[in-house]
Amino acid sequence: MNIDLSGRNAMITGGSKGLGLAAAKEMAASGANVAIVARDAGTLNDARAQLTAHAPKAKVLAVQADVCAAEQLAAAHANVMREFGRIDVLVNNAGHHAAGSFGDLSDAAWDADIQLKLMATVRLTRLAWPGMLAQRWGRVINVLNTYAKAPVAGSAPTSVTRAAQLALTKVLAHEGGPHNVLANALLIGRIKSDQIVRRYKASGSSMPIADFMTQHAVEAKIPIGRMGEPEEFAGLVCFLASDAGGYINGAAINVDGGMAPVV
Repeated sequence: MNIDLSGRNAMITGGSKGLGLAAAKEMAASGANVAIVARDAGTLNDARAQLTAHAPKAKVLAVQADVCAAEQLAAAHANVMREFGRIDVLVNNAGHHAAGSFGDLSDAAWDADIQLKLMATVRLTRLAWPGMLAQRWGRVINVLNTYAKAPVAGSAPTSVTRAAQLALTKVLAHEGGPHNVLANALLIGRIKSDQIVRRYKASGSSMPIADFMTQHAVEAKIPIGRMGEPEEFAGLVCFLASDAGGYINGAAINVDGGMAPVV
């Protein structure tokens, strides 16, 4: 199947590295114009250079913003609208894995995670939503993790905020569906990403990073027996962003090699 996103405009938070950058590359290669949003200017510039080299015909916009700051999100949205004219696809991907024992989590830890994941998604989607409804075409793709469906001990606050994002996805699917504005969630398991690289460096392990990732795959009991590739995630993002995915709405799709105990 040839996924054609020609003429579509996409905005991706957390788009300067890892899964966000992989999605941006795939979408740009499929014909979309892509705006990536992240905090670090240096990383953004590097990502923009990679995207331009990967898909020379695509229009690429790098927007510096902290998604936890409402005014910066509003400015980022205005910037994209000024350059692209409209937003067809919104990928809410910003976030990191925050987890600890429930009794040890402070109000500050809860607030920080809620702002980064839930409220950033609420605010940016709320900005893009009216335009999608007016043009009667839109895609909202929320990138979560499998804890949204299957939380375990020590997985808060992430599991709780991701579950809230999952509920939000279903609300958006019901409200947007009649207008051909579709909302879906991708629940990530163990995929090779910048977070895994940071975890490897923090561990101080002397083993090669490939062996470290294999060990994590074994420990996580992934039926496929390996960690996922960013490109495997990115391909699904493109499918959901396209007309080919036009009858998928309100879905929570595991991208985890079969690891999660629930479907």
